[in-house]
Amino acid sequence: MTLTPSISPLTPRQIQARLLQIATLFLFLFSLALTFAPAVRERAWLSGLRWGHWAGFALWCLVFWLAHRQMQTHLPDADPFLMPIAALLSGWGLLTIWRLDAAYGWRQTLWLGLCGAILILGLRLSPTLQFLRRYKYLWLSSGILLTMLTFLFGKHPLGEGPRLWLGCCGVYFQPSEPLKLLLVVYLAAYLSERLPLPSRPAILLAPTAILTGLALMLLLLQRDLGTASLFLLLYSAILWTATRRGYFLWLSLAGLLAAGSLGYLTIDVVRLRIDSWLNPWQDPSGHSFQIVQSLMAIANGGIFGRGPGLGNPGLVPVAISDFIFSAIAEESGFMGVLFLVVLLGLLLERGMRIALRAPDCFRRLLALGLTVYLGLQSLVIMGGNLRLLPLTGVTLPFLSYGGSSLLTAFLSLLLLLLISVQGEEEAAYLASARPYLSLTALLGAGLFAVALAGFWWGVWRGPDLLTRTDNARRAISDRYVRRGSLLDRENRPLAITQGAVGEYQRVYPYPDLAPVLGYTHPVYGQAGLEASLDGYLRGLQGNPASLIWWHHLLYGQPPPGLDVRLSLDLDLQKVADAQLRGHRGAAVLLNARSGEILVMASQPAYDPMVLETEAATLLSRPDAPLLNRAAQGRYPAGEVLTFFLRTAGLSAASPAGQEAFCRKAGFYTAPALRLPVAQAAVPGEALLVSPLQVALAAASLSQGGVRPAPRLALAVNTPQQGWVILPPLDEPAVVFSPAQVEVARDTWTKGTLFWEWSGRGYHQGQAVVWYLAGTPPDWSGMPLTLVLLLEEDQSPPVHQMGQAILTAALQP
Repeated sequence: MTLTPSISPLTPRQIQARLLQIATLFLFLFSLALTFAPAVRERAWLSGLRWGHWAGFALWCLVFWLAHRQMQTHLPDADPFLMPIAALLSGWGLLTIWRLDAAYGWRQTLWLGLCGAILILGLRLSPTLQFLRRYKYLWLSSGILLTMLTFLFGKHPLGEGPRLWLGCCGVYFQPSEPLKLLLVVYLAAYLSERLPLPSRPAILLAPTAILTGLALMLLLLQRDLGTASLFLLLYSAILWTATRRGYFLWLSLAGLLAAGSLGYLTIDVVRLRIDSWLNPWQDPSGHSFQIVQSLMAIANGGIFGRGPGLGNPGLVPVAISDFIFSAIAEESGFMGVLFLVVLLGLLLERGMRIALRAPDCFRRLLALGLTVYLGLQSLVIMGGNLRLLPLTGVTLPFLSYGGSSLLTAFLSLLLLLLISVQGEEEAAYLASARPYLSLTALLGAGLFAVALAGFWWGVWRGPDLLTRTDNARRAISDRYVRRGSLLDRENRPLAITQGAVGEYQRVYPYPDLAPVLGYTHPVYGQAGLEASLDGYLRGLQGNPASLIWWHHLLYGQPPPGLDVRLSLDLDLQKVADAQLRGHRGAAVLLNARSGEILVMASQPAYDPMVLETEAATLLSRPDAPLLNRAAQGRYPAGEVLTFFLRTAGLSAASPAGQEAFCRKAGFYTAPALRLPVAQAAVPGEALLVSPLQVALAAASLSQGGVRPAPRLALAVNTPQQGWVILPPLDEPAVVFSPAQVEVARDTWTKGTLFWEWSGRGYHQGQAVVWYLAGTPPDWSGMPLTLVLLLEEDQSPPVHQMGQAILTAALQP
């Protein structure tokens, strides 16, 4: 006979001890990551390491070790899950505050020590909590009195803003925080003495309505709208569960909507917050700045986050308090959001379980109210960070900076722990658990909505948000990760990154190419090739997925960017810019066979290095130097179309034939190029074309009637395969027959090595001059095509300019 050894279940103290050990390991690894984060970010080991937060971690260990020992002595049968959950949340919040601001980290550490001492001493209290029940009016009246004192002696820690705090010498206390707790104590004590209520409970409930209404009035006068909303919801939730009358909840929700509507019409703060909630993109740099930056921080976290200390949560205002959730989401990602939601869900589940098992009605309602307070306040602030709800300015319990908030959360924890001790007592009679279960389901649904919203902004919409020009995180990353270079066809630098890690700066050796190359700037975003090739230049394209994932995991940043070789010839580019200088115009020179663009000139140009000081001037100049006229300009085709129609043997009087030819020539299609280009013309409207479109159509006259597929970005230098060819994005197309090309050569070649033509275009007062030229179709060397455009109408020297460019290109 074989005896199977029995495995005895763990005792509550053993469960709590093991969970605290797991929390300690998590926070130890988090602290370790924060220490090495500066070195990892700068990729310079043992440089600039952080150490201050270890003091916070050490005090956290001491507080919860003593609290655990105290519980073993005085409350061995208390709920074993509450303290580890609260410990992990408070430690996570403490280290996040240290990561954001060391000065506030020290303050929060001191508050944690004070709150921990109160928790440890409070564990000696009698679990009956009769002192709370007996003096319910005194407790609530004291809280209301303290709140009233803020009208006389109120201050704001930052000097500006609503004066909701009492204190001096750098130590502040917000009475509205513990007032929530005192309201819960009062309601639980008052209602427990009067249950069951009669069929008409108005008279019995009048004192609760009066005192709660007084507290609400004070908060509204202070414009502490978030706390006032929580008061109303707390009051209705407790009444609903105590009386089993659901209309209390609906009435409070209706009242909240009515108050919100009235506030929207009469109070500026309410209107601005609701407008920012409904449409934050309308004013992203003004009143909606906080919520937009919060969403970008969450998007920047992605699935796994940037890593502790490797994100940029400080870009979100008040990240240590109102927006600590977005700070956590940025550095721990959607998985961190999910973990946080699970922890809060477990906290609420244990609180509701304690309420249902409470030995008397007072402690049942008290546990319920405390749990609802923690759940509602968490949902309100997380929902505000995620744009599920309007911003309210409340704190996230256990995590946000603030002594008042932390003290209230710790007192709630203490009371829940005391209530969870049943001893020999049985659970009090409960007529129906349905309101409790329904309320639990509502809070759970709210947490589920938070998780879904975290996935929406962090994973689904994240990539789109991160490309916004007001996302400074990309520019900050560019200071730490070398951006790839833009090179001409001979690997000569056109745009390079210089400097040391943390001080990288983009440099443009040839500024005249700025309309084509564009810029990458922390304030003004990106333009030109810097924008269209950003994936390669930033290292997010062209690198192996495993390398990108590894750098994201290790550094919270992409790998070094990749160099991109362009088809441009810097020597010919200089010739074209010299010819155009002093004029408004553009030039495109391309290889008619391969479609490679050898020259793309646009004048006047600008220097990207002076955007910081000259942006306003550049934007207001009438000659539009920021515009890439060659690819983004839209000009009247005018006699150009007549030239092409005549070559094709078509009549300009035939609308159907004209439209068919324009489609074949590519005038109704934007060129497929890795570069921002102008929108194509629409049939039936005036034909506006870009010099690039005309150059591609004209190239068919130098290449047997075939319009080539344009190419500008030729290759990218990958770490594994070296230079990898970037294929064209389009296919060649036949525009003219060989016979038509021969006729054009004979017609337009006049004593020179190349064919050439010039004409004008007019549209709504805009006059331009076109010049087209190219090598004949039987040319033995590289077939070339040039298109030159000038925004002038007074016989400009277009032939001389074009011939100088083409002659330089034909030089051996």
